[in-house]
Amino acid sequence: MVGKKPDMAKLLFIAALSLTLFSCASVPPKNQSNLCSIFYEKEDWYPATLAAQKKWGTPIAVQMAIIRQESGFRSDVRPPRDWFLGIIPLPRSSSAYGYGQALDSTWDWYMKSTDSYGADRDDFADVADFIGWYTNVSQRKLGISKWDGEKQYLAYHEGHGGYSRGTYLAKRWLQRVAKKVGAEAKRYSSQLKKCESGLDSGWSIWPF
Repeated sequence: MVGKKPDMAKLLFIAALSLTLFSCASVPPKNQSNLCSIFYEKEDWYPATLAAQKKWGTPIAVQMAIIRQESGFRSDVRPPRDWFLGIIPLPRSSSAYGYGQALDSTWDWYMKSTDSYGADRDDFADVADFIGWYTNVSQRKLGISKWDGEKQYLAYHEGHGGYSRGTYLAKRWLQRVAKKVGAEAKRYSSQLKKCESGLDSGWSIWPF
């Protein structure tokens, strides 16, 4: 029996819809300075960060402040690369990639430690879990409170070994960035209190 011919218009519509949904999912939130606005725009981000908080104990606000600093909530960020003679691409300065700008080696360590093989650095939920795991290790190894966005960011940026050696002390610019992350985490935490109950109940009519 000969099957029905596929409806080309329907296939094109489905393809266009899928592309639109994918594009919307990877577009950064419009108002990055307001955590409630972010979570109401990106409806799957709150459950992801809440799950990481429950699993690792790292506050949602700290997770989000680190992600904003690292990628501006963009999923496919990589370090810039130089070009030889303007036409030959040279190696990038590091293997950092994705929402959390995790290095290849650090991401591999995370996957092995948590048995999370298949996790992706451009998947928001995976990165939220990664940051929860990393900050948990920072607390265990270095004694940094998970609520301390500033010091957690320094350990995140420099690595646990670098933080222990105080490599950030010679980097005034990094100290300024870390203070900014710490202040952002406090603002996010204050903002979250205003919409947390609505997010928990799934309410989606928001005034932000």
